Amino acid sequence: MVWEHKINRYGVFENDDTRTLVEQNRVFDIWWEHPNVLFPYLITVDDIPAGLAFVAIAPFTPCPHDINYFMNEFFLLRNYRGKGIGDEAVRQMIKKMRGKWEVQTNPTGRNERAQRFWRRTLNTCTNRKYSEELGHHPVVGEQLVFRFSTSSDQGE
Repeated sequence: MVWEHKINRYGVFENDDTRTLVEQNRVFDIWWEHPNVLFPYLITVDDIPAGLAFVAIAPFTPCPHDINYFMNEFFLLRNYRGKGIGDEAVRQMIKKMRGKWEVQTNPTGRNERAQRFWRRTLNTCTNRKYSEELGHHPVVGEQLVFRFSTSSDQGE
């Protein structure tokens, strides 16, 4: 695997003059500053951190106005992948947060595992009731966009 990012002159993976990892991670502070519109989740297994998910609502989404929830980030540590942990985390989030969702992921062949994950998980969690299309994210460009809706009458 080729890592395309390069370090800056301070040894930090950024395109600017960020000097430390603490400074670099300040971008995540916003997730704890807006508790009613930004929802950070820590995914745990046996009380051990296994991953994270960041869910946002307007105005912190790049989505159309009719989307209630946007999966901004979803990450699972490698040794927890392929064990149903990510599926269960998504299932719990969408059960708790009913409405119209959007998930975006990189559409390239280098990201096939994530694409398979979202297709499999959404097939299960939405009873195959989701859409998939190419779309444009204002910052990262072309994305594979999944949209689905959860309601109280859908299967779990």
